[in-house]
Amino acid sequence: MSAEAPTPKSGMPPRRRLPVKSNRSQIVLFSVLTLILTAATVWGGRTLVRNSETLVFAVGEANGPEARFAARLAAVLKNNSSRLQLKIVPNSDNAKAVAQFDRKEANLAILRTDAKIPSRARAVAILEHDVLLVVSLAGKKIKTVAELKKRKIAVAAESESSLALIRTILDLSEAPAAARVQMAPPGITLDKLFASGFGAVIAVVHASRTVKDKNLEQIARRGTFVLNAIDAAKPLTRKYPLLSEETIASGTLSASPPLPEEDVETVGLQWLLVAQSTLSTATVSDLARIIYENKSELALEGGFASKIEPAATEKDTFIVAHPGAIEYINDESKSFVERYSDLMYVALAALGIIGSIFAGIYTKVTRVAPERASELATAVLDVGERMTDANSIDQLDELQDELESILRRVVIGLRDGTISSDGLDTFKLGYEFVRDEIGMRRDHLKRHPPAQDDKVVAVKTAQSA
Repeated sequence: MSAEAPTPKSGMPPRRRLPVKSNRSQIVLFSVLTLILTAATVWGGRTLVRNSETLVFAVGEANGPEARFAARLAAVLKNNSSRLQLKIVPNSDNAKAVAQFDRKEANLAILRTDAKIPSRARAVAILEHDVLLVVSLAGKKIKTVAELKKRKIAVAAESESSLALIRTILDLSEAPAAARVQMAPPGITLDKLFASGFGAVIAVVHASRTVKDKNLEQIARRGTFVLNAIDAAKPLTRKYPLLSEETIASGTLSASPPLPEEDVETVGLQWLLVAQSTLSTATVSDLARIIYENKSELALEGGFASKIEPAATEKDTFIVAHPGAIEYINDESKSFVERYSDLMYVALAALGIIGSIFAGIYTKVTRVAPERASELATAVLDVGERMTDANSIDQLDELQDELESILRRVVIGLRDGTISSDGLDTFKLGYEFVRDEIGMRRDHLKRHPPAQDDKVVAVKTAQSA
């Protein structure tokens, strides 16, 4: 009867499987989330920088110079791709437009300095000057304001407000004295006014129009009238801050013959573009930049706004300039970085926090974190524990192969990032220890091979016989 001896078991514990980690399956999700975050950041930044702002512009009658200037300004803003837009609101006259501005129902308006100035009005630019031309017959020149007061005066102007202004300037508040200053009928000539008993004519006209008025040139050629200076121009402007000193240069009204023959000092009024004091400095600075850099496109055919000037920036001026206009006029306009520096610092800090949060999310959710080399030292020590149960060279070879496989995995993982170098010294110490132990165990088994069981030998001998 033949019997086969059972093969002895090695007695080594089973090999512990090492988990394989990889983040390749998460790359698509990682990329999508990154693109979404980037797009949201770019969109938010663009919205912040290019956010449009609509300004309500109150004007007088639809065909008046204020309304036409507002329309020109709206077109210029559009052509320059400005973030500012205008909503033009016409009124029956300019006084109602200023009243609308005073009620905070408009952001912008145009007013003359003799109007009722709203307390929140801040000057952006000087659009036009109205000058006072004092005309008399050639042989009856007026030398002083006191002499002018004694004469019957006709006021040639577009509105009744100019009549009240002249009476105020001349201090003619009493009824008999005030009656000597009357509005001239529209379209009447100087000849007819003087023929009807007026001793002087005060014309309140746009300074830009005086250069283009052909009637004045014809009057100069006839030589029957003379342009008089206002000798008290400086005291008048100190007494009435709404007035401004004006000079009519020689030959302004007519070049040949020259009218006036020499420079004439007078007073005048200013037409101002005003903005609400509550408008931001950045908004008004952008508006001022567009206006000053596009003067030629804003000038009207009749001459209004043909010589736009910077608003007066002195603190004691009649209408204080808006801080945004001052910033541009004084060349103190802030760059994008300067204007939004504080916001950028906050945004960078916020982005840093958000970035850390997303990095944590990516690490914990969307990708596998690199395995530390020290964690694989456990696998190396596990090989060392099973080595003590190895009773043959073949078993040691198997353990040697497993140890080298772990080492190969560490080397490859360090290269592609799936294993970090954290604890690498611990791994090296464990690897060298187990490797040396396997070598020592191998030498021991070679010197002291395990004894074979006698019964097994006998059975094998009988079978071979």
